[in-house]
Amino acid sequence: MDVIELAAHLMALSARTAPKATGKDFIETKVITGEDLIRLKEDMIKYGEESGKKNFDRDAKNVANSSAVLLISLNKPEKVGLNCGACGYNLCTSLRDFREGTEFAGPICAWRLIDLGIAVGSAVKTASLLNVDNRVMYRIGVSARRLKLIEGEIVIGIPLSATGKNIYFDR
Repeated sequence: MDVIELAAHLMALSARTAPKATGKDFIETKVITGEDLIRLKEDMIKYGEESGKKNFDRDAKNVANSSAVLLISLNKPEKVGLNCGACGYNLCTSLRDFREGTEFAGPICAWRLIDLGIAVGSAVKTASLLNVDNRVMYRIGVSARRLKLIEGEIVIGIPLSATGKNIYFDR
């Protein structure tokens, strides 16, 4: 196993063990390498052209120059049950089944979205401790979901690289 791929798996471990609301885990992770990186890059370019959205091609170049990508998703997250209103509904029972949006599915309980953020933060903390260059990218998640590389209503991608200069900030 390549050292960057090993780092990605350690990042996935950090995402898995990150704290979650009410102790229930709806986080999924998957490490992408090789041919799947090429498919991901190609779909990002295609989606950018189809949708007219900017920077999918730029981020696809980053994916092409990465050794691995860690995908983190929320898969069928249940409501926490606090009736807090953070999702826009006063009662959790008003938050209905997921509907497909343009790129992701929702609505989703705000606390489960926070769970996703904490998992992503834990993963990139691990990358930082290992001195692996990375960047959190929503555009990767759009294509990963389109390609069914991972299950989930919302997907985030974290590309990984180890070169003399961080490739994700020279854009």
